[in-house]
Amino acid sequence: MRIGGSLFLLAIGAVLRFAITKHYTHSVNLWAVGDILMVVGLVGLVLTAIFLLARRRTDVIHEGPVGPAMRTTYVTPNDRINAPY
Repeated sequence: MRIGGSLFLLAIGAVLRFAITKHYTHSVNLWAVGDILMVVGLVGLVLTAIFLLARRRTDVIHEGPVGPAMRTTYVTPNDRINAPY
């Protein structure tokens, strides 16, 4: 679940929790469903943020014959969609 999916679940949960005035609908507690959706959306948002911050970085140091060493940072995303395997 990405950021968009988490925000969608938070929005739907908030609508069910705060915008619907009838507490029970055919023995389904809509406020409880809204609370559950908001918790799942919040957990998904936190996990997405953690995975985005923990992406891999690779530092390569180039040493030439003359002059100081030059450092280049290559960023490799952990996106499975664009993975070569």
